Amino acid sequence: MMPRDNMTSTVQKIAKQALATFRHPTVVAEHNKVFLENLSKLRSLMAEVRAADLKIAPRTVENTPTPSQRIAPPVTYMHLYETDTFSMGVFLLKTGASIPLHDHPGMYGMLKVIYGKVRISCFDRLDKPRNGASGVQFNPPLMPFQRSSLRPSVLRSVGEYTEENGPCVLSPQKDNIHQIDAVDGPTAFLDILSPPYDPDEGRDCHYYKVLHTHSEAADMSVAQEPGDLWLMEIPQPSEFWCGGEPYPGPKVSL
Repeated sequence: MMPRDNMTSTVQKIAKQALATFRHPTVVAEHNKVFLENLSKLRSLMAEVRAADLKIAPRTVENTPTPSQRIAPPVTYMHLYETDTFSMGVFLLKTGASIPLHDHPGMYGMLKVIYGKVRISCFDRLDKPRNGASGVQFNPPLMPFQRSSLRPSVLRSVGEYTEENGPCVLSPQKDNIHQIDAVDGPTAFLDILSPPYDPDEGRDCHYYKVLHTHSEAADMSVAQEPGDLWLMEIPQPSEFWCGGEPYPGPKVSL
């Protein structure tokens, strides 16, 4: 008879390790050895997951979308599991879809592509200058209320990920603000956030627009000098919304 642990699904092992990694908030810190070891174990387990483990069939390219496809949400979410410690689910992006630039306040995140390809652009906000952005000129000019939410920022990385790559990891301090774009067709990724979003605890999702002080530097792939790039908080973009669909894979039970 096969040992019980060998029968445990990949997603169950990932959830169990996520709980071990994030269950004690007091030790969830970049300098804590036990936390870093657990985070490394979670990263290794996430690197192994494939679409088949979740019983998700990769979607095909929609050459000529039907009317129903055109009004369908560009992104859908499959809920797997959630506790006070972490949330776990799968995001599915249609061809050409994006999850706009957004943040995860005070949260860790780990995402692993299970089919297709995504481009992830990660930003960090810098310390807010004492005089805000009062001396900085933008084209077109900003209204006073827009300037109040500006923060100098830096583009940390732009990378493309497929199922062959390991997971992308973000922390409260690094790569926390990011945009995710589907590349060359539909794509999907398994996503873990810890702790989950909770507006009552100050963990609400905010969206951002990239502003540059020099118009010729508007390409996100161009390296920026400090002070060249700013992020302005904006409402959720109207072209983005997220629907839901049932998760077909192995259940998670902790």
